[in-house]
Amino acid sequence: MATSDPHIDVVVIGASTGGPNALEVVLAGLPAPWPVPVLVVQHMPVHFIPMLVQRLSQRCRLPVTVATHDQIVQPGTITVAPGGQHLSIERRGGPVRVVLNEDPPENACRPAADVLFRASAAVYGAGTLAVVLTGMGYDGLKGCKALHGLGARIIVQDEATSVVWGMPGAVSQAGLASRELPLPQIAPEIVRHVLRQPQP
Repeated sequence: MATSDPHIDVVVIGASTGGPNALEVVLAGLPAPWPVPVLVVQHMPVHFIPMLVQRLSQRCRLPVTVATHDQIVQPGTITVAPGGQHLSIERRGGPVRVVLNEDPPENACRPAADVLFRASAAVYGAGTLAVVLTGMGYDGLKGCKALHGLGARIIVQDEATSVVWGMPGAVSQAGLASRELPLPQIAPEIVRHVLRQPQP
């Protein structure tokens, strides 16, 4: 992986068990204005996603919405995958747009973080900052492998602050994580990378 800190163009986040509380801590720590889009996959039943978005909207300084097909991916916004659909992105000769689909589940999950992470690798490459939060299983591992190979930064939540250290643990144990951090330190680390602040 490249040793220099790449310019960050997007933040992608994957979470599962324990994720709603972790997302609240991380996303509420992002300042406004914010120069890049934030895309989120949270494993959750369909009918709970609007409630999650409402809760995050009340606590975040950035607008939080449920992704809709073909919407333009906008800086300064947090976009959450709808339940039951994969969240992907693509650039078709213009702005980056959301692509939602009902392809088969991956890692027994739909939406799957792997789908989003792979798409971000294809669209943004090393300009992706990936974050893997608490969750059961290993969703996100394959996507992080693709991102790591391009020189992207990957932050994972540590075991002590995770409800389940499956997803972040798989990425960490594969040697793909740039940083493994306690939950309260993740938002400041994202801010440092995105705003290109010096290492403290």
